[in-house]
Amino acid sequence: MYLGLDIGTSAVKAILCDEGQIVVAQAEVPLEVSRPSPHYSEQNPEDWWRAVLSAFDQLRQQNAVALASVKSIGLAGQMHGAVLLDQAGEVMRPAILWNDGRSAAECAELEASVPDFRNISGNIAMPGFTSPKLLWVKKNEPEIFAKTAKVLLPKDYVRFCLTGEYVAEMSDAAGTLWLDVANRDWSDDLLAAAGLDKSHMPRLVEGTDISGSLKTEIAGAYGFGKDVFVAGGAGDNAGGAVGIGAVKPGSAFLSLGTSGVLFISTDKFSPNPADAVHTFCHCLPDTWHQMSVILSAASCLSWVTKLTGARNEAALLEEIEAAGDQFDKLLFLPYLSGERTPHNDPDAMGVFFGLNHECDRAALGRVVLEGVSFAFVDGMDALLAAGAEFNHISVIGGGARSDLWGQILASALNCELSYHEGGELGPAFGAARLARISVGDGTIEEICQAPKVVKVIKPEADKRDYYKKKISRYRQLYKTLRPAFTA
Repeated sequence: MYLGLDIGTSAVKAILCDEGQIVVAQAEVPLEVSRPSPHYSEQNPEDWWRAVLSAFDQLRQQNAVALASVKSIGLAGQMHGAVLLDQAGEVMRPAILWNDGRSAAECAELEASVPDFRNISGNIAMPGFTSPKLLWVKKNEPEIFAKTAKVLLPKDYVRFCLTGEYVAEMSDAAGTLWLDVANRDWSDDLLAAAGLDKSHMPRLVEGTDISGSLKTEIAGAYGFGKDVFVAGGAGDNAGGAVGIGAVKPGSAFLSLGTSGVLFISTDKFSPNPADAVHTFCHCLPDTWHQMSVILSAASCLSWVTKLTGARNEAALLEEIEAAGDQFDKLLFLPYLSGERTPHNDPDAMGVFFGLNHECDRAALGRVVLEGVSFAFVDGMDALLAAGAEFNHISVIGGGARSDLWGQILASALNCELSYHEGGELGPAFGAARLARISVGDGTIEEICQAPKVVKVIKPEADKRDYYKKKISRYRQLYKTLRPAFTA
């Protein structure tokens, strides 16, 4: 058996997979995000650890025999979060998350301090990345910065709790702005720009490597057997890629999670920071990837569900489908947490535009689905400008459950979307696959096959011109409002 853990923003997910890659048990424990000030987004790292232990309990209750036969654990998780530990390994402040926008000024400082910054990191400096967060802490919380002995990413803090080891892997480390992405190693120059050096960093491994062993006391307390290894794992998007089989150059997927990602694997380092495209190491050796990122995707659906008083997201989706598309003038900008690709604009805000007396809950819900879809179109265009080629795209994440949303996405992107068995499992399934590879129970080629396609959603030809015109208005609305966002 192999266990996959995904340390997400809204929940910790855990799955148990057998030798046939069949999920025999799964657990999910919700998490909360703290927003103490505008642009702030934080979580307590201890909440992740408590959620992991709760997930272990749930798995033991569902299938204790399977849990006891686990050979290895794979980790995936939200990227970019800054967990600051002192010399004793104690957390000193809440983790600053990937969708935190407080450090825009620090981004400019970082790029100015290293002339070759973008070529080394492969990316434009954005507030979501880890390095500007540390520079912000250095300036605003100097006493905490002075005591910082190690900086860990979210999943790597969980690894530390599981194994006692300070370890990171390439795909997650590439999102810190401290990694020389082409050479897959920490960069002295990038670290120095944030006032750090390699002593503050965890040891680096590939995602398919063994990073440590589960502590004996944890194994005994939660029903594991002896000698359980922990794999290097992956950042959430690279983990999702492994789960969906997007491991060969040109293979692509779209993730509809809390945030939204359009991801394509490459066999070389091909940065395009000018359009805010992310270029990272893959979690597999000698492999890289490009991706566009929108900061609010399925979280927009959750938000409008709560805002309008719908019973739940599924009920709102039913209302939207029943109502049909009646409001061609209504637009939604999905920038509830600012935006990354292609705007790199932490000040961007969510906007409903074109409201009238006839607009109801279903109308607002539909235009939210459209607005997120149009943000994906912006991201696709940025990737195309970077040389990417898309034939078809697989879909993963919680939002993948909605055929209605899939139809809007396929038509807006003008691209076929493939849905696979277990696509909603996302990074947790990829983490379980990496766990298996790490202990030698199969090669990357054998294990990382694409799961069975259960459906394909094609673009609606009669919607092509409709969405083309609406996307043009959507883009113009952002351009018009951008000065107001900053003001």
